[in-house]
Amino acid sequence: MEITKARESLPQQNTTVAQMLIDRVAKTPDREAFRKPTAEGGWQSFTWKESFDEATLVAAGLLALDLKTEERVGIASNTRLEWVMCDLGIMLAGGATTTVYPSTGEDDVAYILSDADVVILFAEDETQVAKVRNTRDQLPDLRKVILIDGEGDGDWVISTAELHELGRKYLAEHPDGVNERSASISPDNLATLIYTSGTTGRPKGVELTHANWTYEGAAIDAVGILTPDDVQFLWLPLAHSFGKVLEAAQLQIGFATAVDGRVPKIVENLPVVQPTFMAGVPRIFEKVYAGAIKNGTAAGGVKAKIFNWAFEVGKREAAKRRAGQPYGGWQLNLANKLVFSKIHEKMGGNIRYFVSGSAALSGTIAEWFDAASLTILEGYGLTETSAATCIVRPDNIVFGTVGEPMAGTEIGIADDGEILVRGPGVMRGYRNLPDANAEVFEHGDGWFSTGDIGQIDEKGRVKITDRKKDLVKTSGGKYIAPSAIEGKFKAISGLAQALVVHANNRNFASALVALDPDATLVWAQENGMTATWQTGVGPATDEESAQFKAIAESDAMHTEISGKIEILNTELNKWETIKKFQILEAPLSIDTGELTPSLKVKRKVVEDKYRDILDAMYS
Repeated sequence: MEITKARESLPQQNTTVAQMLIDRVAKTPDREAFRKPTAEGGWQSFTWKESFDEATLVAAGLLALDLKTEERVGIASNTRLEWVMCDLGIMLAGGATTTVYPSTGEDDVAYILSDADVVILFAEDETQVAKVRNTRDQLPDLRKVILIDGEGDGDWVISTAELHELGRKYLAEHPDGVNERSASISPDNLATLIYTSGTTGRPKGVELTHANWTYEGAAIDAVGILTPDDVQFLWLPLAHSFGKVLEAAQLQIGFATAVDGRVPKIVENLPVVQPTFMAGVPRIFEKVYAGAIKNGTAAGGVKAKIFNWAFEVGKREAAKRRAGQPYGGWQLNLANKLVFSKIHEKMGGNIRYFVSGSAALSGTIAEWFDAASLTILEGYGLTETSAATCIVRPDNIVFGTVGEPMAGTEIGIADDGEILVRGPGVMRGYRNLPDANAEVFEHGDGWFSTGDIGQIDEKGRVKITDRKKDLVKTSGGKYIAPSAIEGKFKAISGLAQALVVHANNRNFASALVALDPDATLVWAQENGMTATWQTGVGPATDEESAQFKAIAESDAMHTEISGKIEILNTELNKWETIKKFQILEAPLSIDTGELTPSLKVKRKVVEDKYRDILDAMYS
């Protein structure tokens, strides 16, 4: 098996996340730790000591509610500083944070909290509370809900202020209670439970220990690109492992973080926060790229020519820089002055690096940013590997690769091309799923099977080339199981031969709808359209094929399918919903290679055949 390792050595890692926080506060108590937006439109700053005091109060409140070590505490909230404080409080109290996307539907929330045996839930607002109130009969272990925004009911649902008051009383009676609990935590104790979608549509609980996160902090520190003087702008969902790993890095390194999960506010926030680095999913960089291209060239004429010339110069000189050759000169200086400086200003003016992860980043977009001296370091990892498994090093950039493994991690390529991972970041296992655990650890000796197909180049860099399993990821980093969605649609619409969901590395899900010939024959006759092919045979002549095409392209059929798509979308999570669709002009066929003999859809064949239609839906 071909294997690659990091060039850096792994520094000694801490014992637990709780101890990481304690040590950080001891080292830099008065340095800025966090900023959060205020109601007045400004930003409020907090030191590490202030943040630790808040987290300790949360931890004491949880202990007052009789939280035991490794008991699960859920957080259903958007990214905000309160999310971080809740999580750090849970860590100090020895609990295990169970993350819930605020956009998750009621049924899936009930499933996650039930499967995780969550005993306490932090809910952002009444919308999140309603989900568990409506399914309370399915959640016998959920003892208390803590409302981040709101007053609660004083009984099952309490406010954050009430939790703090419980914490103050607990500390008055047990001054060393939080310290004693923190000291009792083991590196192998469960720290985080993150549910990630599976091919069946039911999410799987990924168990990540304190040692997983302390490893990630040490490994990111070993890369050497971040310092205590950096300022991070954090908007990523903290319910996702990508957001969580940035928290571990901050505790290890000690930089400051401005936290605001409101995605529409990113452009507005960057010039104010003036961060030195920001992590994001490809969709964010796609939007910046598209917006800049539009603004730079929309006016046409001289302005557009200058914009395009600047990027030609930038790409040429950046290529020299990456190759270790002399670069720069008056043309690059002029391009910086006329074009690039304006882009930098919109990013706050201080960006040293962007980090992209959670889905594949277009090489074209990465090269464009690099030309403007806004380098994106692409990374790779899964929730099951605590997010950061590989990352591009600034001195070893090749667009289209995800870089080298993190220190302490090994990447192997199995005989079938599947990427395997071994190292301290690999999960403890899936919760309550022994068969799934056996499958992903089938190679033994600690190797985790990622489900991705890839290669290792001559410099040890990893390149992802395909996915092994039928699970796709949007450019926003959300997993979608197409087969589960397709199955739902076929149950809703009797007209569908197949619904081919397309979303991998796209910013939303689209679909190709293939009509069933027999069902379409009946529907056409009921709607006064000509359809003369035989049942069980389908369109066999040119005339019948033309009839089928006319029906498929009719306004009436579009309205029919659109209505069924709307029904489907009500049963899906927001990120799974079908935003655009195209009805194919002919049914899928075994003869054309689109279907197997058992009538299963060959997804890649269909996507390749209708690539132009798919691309047009994203243009």
